[in-house]
Amino acid sequence: MVDAVLAETGTLQRRVRDLPSRVVVYLLLAGALFAEHGYGQVWARMIAGLDGLVVAVPTPGALAQARRRIGVAPLRALFDLLRGPAAGLATKGVFWRGRLVTAIDGTILGCADTPANLQVYQRGGGYQGGTGYPLARVLALVACGTRTIIDATFGTDRIGETTYAHDLLGALRRGMIVLADRNFAAQAWLTAVADTGADLLVRVKIGRRLPVYRHLGDGTYVSRIGPVEVRVITATITVTTDTGRRGEVYRLVTTILDPACPPRELVTLYHERWEIETAYFELKSTILGGRVLRARTPNGVDQEIYALLVTYQALRVAISDATLARPDIDPDRASFTVALNAARDQLVTAMSVITATALDAAVDLVGTIGRQVLNELMPARRSRTNPRVVKRAISVYAANTARGRARAPSRRTTITIDTISAAP
Repeated sequence: MVDAVLAETGTLQRRVRDLPSRVVVYLLLAGALFAEHGYGQVWARMIAGLDGLVVAVPTPGALAQARRRIGVAPLRALFDLLRGPAAGLATKGVFWRGRLVTAIDGTILGCADTPANLQVYQRGGGYQGGTGYPLARVLALVACGTRTIIDATFGTDRIGETTYAHDLLGALRRGMIVLADRNFAAQAWLTAVADTGADLLVRVKIGRRLPVYRHLGDGTYVSRIGPVEVRVITATITVTTDTGRRGEVYRLVTTILDPACPPRELVTLYHERWEIETAYFELKSTILGGRVLRARTPNGVDQEIYALLVTYQALRVAISDATLARPDIDPDRASFTVALNAARDQLVTAMSVITATALDAAVDLVGTIGRQVLNELMPARRSRTNPRVVKRAISVYAANTARGRARAPSRRTTITIDTISAAP
């Protein structure tokens, strides 16, 4: 696949080099596996298992020049080859009433604080003087059941999520349902999504006035947002733990008007939106470890983000392949951390680097990474709740407050959903 995208983008080397273009792409992907190291140390891990072979020992300058030489295009093309839901029809938790369950949302990545990056990416604002690093916004459409990326876009955080969301419309189609939070309840975007044929399930603000066109027998009603006819569901969700109860009123709109789909089922389905938050946690915390990106130029940032997305997607595809032949296993039970560490071990030990020819090699869909994932499955997911904490504390006092809440244990929950009927 790497060779194919290099040929497609015209970035194959024109002469024999110590760092061929293929190897430079490998370096960028390995850099995503070892985000805590500079590229020189990443290179050392790439060649650690190649004892007895003559390999190059490039300088940091040579590595930087090689990355600039191939540019962004091959990484972008490689992501286009890999992206997608990576699920079978029988994969548990992937489809709902014949529709692929997806979610759309954005997140923020920190970039290296360099003059070049500040020409494109700006520091975040805040009451305490703002963040120390320029920020890039990433927006993705994720398949909730496998947490694979169907499509993604990114750029400066000065452009809002709903603007970037229009870049992902080409990935939407009939047979999907898109879950989104209140930020995406804009008329223009809802209309654009409906035009693709995909269904919607989006939270809206309780105070938003949605006129009643007709009542349905289950307490919901039909309204319109611009030209889009939607079903409005209002429900109280109550979470009960051994420390007490808390509740909140949710209002959802959906293009699924069929009364055969009960409102409680749609409210329960909306909870799957949190799978995209878990995907972002795996990208930012498990892979990056909360670090900023290495790249010191905007083109380098683009290249590094695509390498990060490709590496994440490759690991998620490996997990999906491992569970594909096991319809009894929900992909939720597969540990992303196990897959990541297995991939790191494979790279350092150079396992299967020199193999039989393609004609002689047997197809191994599960692979070493998949087998480790299946051997270390997590328990079935339980209904639990955790205290919310500050994601990126600007003030040391906010950080200390969040730290106290983070130490609180998760608790078993009982969740009650009560639909609120619209006034006649």
